[in-house]
Amino acid sequence: MKIAMISAHASPLAVRAAAPDEEGDAEAGPAEPGGQHVFVADLAARLGAQGHHVTVYTRRDDPDLPARVRLEPGVTVEHVPAGPAEPMPRDELLPWIPDFGHYLCERWADDQPEIAHAHFWMSGLAALQAIRHLGGQRVPMVQAYHALGTVEHRHGGAQDGGPAGRIRLERAIGQAADAVIAASSEEAEELVRMGVPRDRIAIVPCGVDLEFFSPDGPADPSRRGRRLLMLSRLGERHGVDTAIQALPRIPGAELIVAGGPPYERIDEDPDVRRLRRLAEETGVARRVAFLGRVTRAEVPRLLRSADLVVTLPWYEPFGMVPLEAMACGVPVVATAVGGHLDTVIDGVTGVHVAPRTPEQTARVIRSLLADPTRRTAMGFAGSDRARSRYSWDRIALETVKTYRRALARARVPA
Repeated sequence: MKIAMISAHASPLAVRAAAPDEEGDAEAGPAEPGGQHVFVADLAARLGAQGHHVTVYTRRDDPDLPARVRLEPGVTVEHVPAGPAEPMPRDELLPWIPDFGHYLCERWADDQPEIAHAHFWMSGLAALQAIRHLGGQRVPMVQAYHALGTVEHRHGGAQDGGPAGRIRLERAIGQAADAVIAASSEEAEELVRMGVPRDRIAIVPCGVDLEFFSPDGPADPSRRGRRLLMLSRLGERHGVDTAIQALPRIPGAELIVAGGPPYERIDEDPDVRRLRRLAEETGVARRVAFLGRVTRAEVPRLLRSADLVVTLPWYEPFGMVPLEAMACGVPVVATAVGGHLDTVIDGVTGVHVAPRTPEQTARVIRSLLADPTRRTAMGFAGSDRARSRYSWDRIALETVKTYRRALARARVPA
C-alpha cells in the first residue's frame, strides 16, 4: 500500500539516524522525543519492512533540513513548510495547520496515497482539509489521537486542554474519519463518549522494539541498594511526587529519576527544584537522584539495572515505559490508568496502584522488594507478554487491517 502518515509536530527523525537520499541527509528532530515520535518512527519502519511505501509528512522546524529524507527502506520523511522554520510548542501550531493541509493537497493531487493516517488531532485537521479539496477518488483517512483533550483537561485543568476548540474539533475529526485507532480500551470508551461511532474504532496498542529492549545485555552497575527507576517527565501529573512521598516508607531503596532537562541544566529546572524540595521535606533527599534527560540508547541499560520500574502518571494514553520495562524482563508498578490497564497484567507482569496514593504505592513496592522470587516470575511473564502481544510486526499487521477497513468504508457512497 502507498501510505501517507501525517505527524505535524512529531518527526520520526528525532529517534532515528536518517540515511541520506539524493536530496540531502539529516539527523534531525527535537532534543526530547516523546511517545508519538517513537510510535511514528517504529510503526513506519515496520510497515516499510513489510513491503509498504510510507511517506511521513512532518513540519519543517529547521531551514537547513532537506525536502525529503530516507528514514528506513520503504519510508521517507517529507518536511512540510508550514509556519516559521524553527521549533515551536505543539499547542502553538494550530494557525499554521491550513498551510500544512494546502501543501498535502498539492502533493496528493499528483501523487495520491491509498490511505492517510493522521497522528494527533491537528494532523487530522490538515489531512481532512487536503482530502476534501482533492478531486477524483477520495483518500480514506485513519485517525490516531495519541492524547485526547477531554482527558488532558480532566486531569490537568484548563491549562492542559490545548487550544480553544480542541475538544469540539477532535469530535468532528473522529466523526469524519473512516477509522479511528485507539491505543487502549479506556481511550476507545472515551471516544465513544465523545460521539465517535463505535464501529469505526479499532484498538491497536503501541508496540515495542524487541531487539533494542530485551533481558539480555549490560545493566548500569552504579547501585546503592534496591533500585526503583522512573523514566518520566517531571510535571506534577506524571507522578514523580508520589514516588518521593512513598520513599520514606520503603527503607533501603534508592529512586532514580530519568527525564526532564539535560543534566547540565538540571539545577535550573523548576520541576527539579520542586521535587528536590519535596525530597528534603520527606527526609529522602540522599536516596533520590535525578539523571536529567537520557538518550534512547541508554534506556535499556538503565531498565535492566532496576529491581522495579515505577510509573505513576495520573493518566497515560500509551503505557510505553511499562512495555519497555517488560521487554527487558523488569516488573512494573504502574497506575491503573489508560494504556497501563492493557499493557500491565495486574499481579502477573506487575502491580497496579491508584494514582496519587503514596501509602498504597509504598506498600506494594515493599512487598515486591521483599519477594525476589515473585519479581523474577513477573519479569519472565512481562518479557513473554511483550514478545507475544506487542511486537511491532504484530502492531503493523493490525494497523494494516484497520487501513483495509477504512478503504472498504470509503468505497461506500456517502
